[in-house]
Amino acid sequence: MKNFLVIGVGPHARLNHLPSLWAGQSAGLVGRVIGVDVADAVGDIAASNSAGGTPELSVTFIEPFDATRRTLPAPVRKTLDSLVREHAVDAVVISTEPSFHMVYTHWALGHGLSVLLDKPLSVHANCSVDPFKASAILTDFDEILARYEAVRRTHPEVLVTVQCQRRYHPAFRHMRRLIAEVAEATNCPVTSVQSFHSDGQWRMPNELIDISYHSFDQGYGKCAHSGYHFFDIVPWLLRAGEAPGKELDSVDIHANFSRPRDFLAQLDVNDYARLFPEFEAANPYTQAHLLTATEAFGEIDAFVSMAYKSGGRTMTLGSVNLVHNGFSQRGQFSPARANLYKGNGRVRHESHIVQQGPFQAIHYHSLQTLGDGGTEAGGPHGVGEQGHIEVHVFRNSSFHMGWKKHETLDYDALTTVSESGAEEPTQSASRRRSMQEFLEYVNGRRARREMSSELTDHRRGATLMAGTYLSAAQQWVDGSPVARLDFRPHGEGAAGADHRLDDPSSCDLMDVSL
Repeated sequence: MKNFLVIGVGPHARLNHLPSLWAGQSAGLVGRVIGVDVADAVGDIAASNSAGGTPELSVTFIEPFDATRRTLPAPVRKTLDSLVREHAVDAVVISTEPSFHMVYTHWALGHGLSVLLDKPLSVHANCSVDPFKASAILTDFDEILARYEAVRRTHPEVLVTVQCQRRYHPAFRHMRRLIAEVAEATNCPVTSVQSFHSDGQWRMPNELIDISYHSFDQGYGKCAHSGYHFFDIVPWLLRAGEAPGKELDSVDIHANFSRPRDFLAQLDVNDYARLFPEFEAANPYTQAHLLTATEAFGEIDAFVSMAYKSGGRTMTLGSVNLVHNGFSQRGQFSPARANLYKGNGRVRHESHIVQQGPFQAIHYHSLQTLGDGGTEAGGPHGVGEQGHIEVHVFRNSSFHMGWKKHETLDYDALTTVSESGAEEPTQSASRRRSMQEFLEYVNGRRARREMSSELTDHRRGATLMAGTYLSAAQQWVDGSPVARLDFRPHGEGAAGADHRLDDPSSCDLMDVSL
């Protein structure tokens, strides 16, 4: 039984991490759970504790500090050090705003503590408009990986894992097996992959400035909010189709962003005044003020094109298209401030289309709406219901007589059974499995080789996120729209990356070994 420190106990942690830790207490895996958050969160946490229904969490408050710091301020460090000693902390869950992930991870590793880290690994203010800030996302990864490997030489039991729940999702695990099967039979890699995600986060014009949660004012947006899940899962799937001589070693990335200024052109303040009678009285900003204030804000939507290469030849064409300004079920003007994470009309639409040359196509679709569901013919897991998910598999049965030409896997077919019970094909269940795996590891019940999302396996995801922002930032300063990066996983002898195609004035992405 181990003791856990949760750094950042906001809406995400309260919905996902804390229930899993409390369940771990019942299972004999978790002893004490203590929290840390900034003093600004006192009111929200007090309200959460008083709401009842869950164990009350003891939270220590610290003063906010600048996200650009490379080390913790002395008072914050002393507070955390004291908590580790007082409560005999064994492991840390880091669930802060992403720009603080690295500084807390470095601190935890300095104490020889294992870490479960929220995605993304890192982000920097203004990374969508400053190429150096975009490049720093990958610098951060290499620095924390080097620190991790150094710490493990003296603390071999230490683990850093990243919560990317799609790696634990039965549908994606099945898709990965399907890709590996066809690659084994044909030596054909994945030749194209198209990924799409929309979460319908409809912000009113005034909320672009007034609401800080998952905001755009720090010069980044959708790609740093939920985008890392897709920068992670795509290379995880591609790896299943790689073969000797066809390993992916570089990637060209071209990103197109829609920013708040574009969003305000699609529907301006006059449009909102017609749509919502209360808008004019509640909105203190003119169209001109909004355009000026949001000029360098981060992306609302991002359409990103990739060419994954091996030895200079394109092996896989890909796209990751990420949308906040998509189908939503928000109908009221006033925001649901009590639940900005999953409330406020946020709806998930997600798809992945994987082609493996002439041999296989895999279509993943999750097309949901909010509500009780279950009243339509498809039941609670049909198209347009809150639990919808299905995977379609097409195989060239004319080439291989043992293959089925088409198979549909629905919610029930994707539900798997393990020693711990039924594993449902939902994002929430997959997040719980991620935490369960971490709890089992720190309690000595799972080996390192059995971990699904160790930090060492995240360089490609960090590369795609850094490259996406680098492409956008280069365009902002009238540079090349394409970022070319080394795509070899850590430990395979990768050397420095040439991230720009033709512009000799560009900054080097990395001076360190990849």
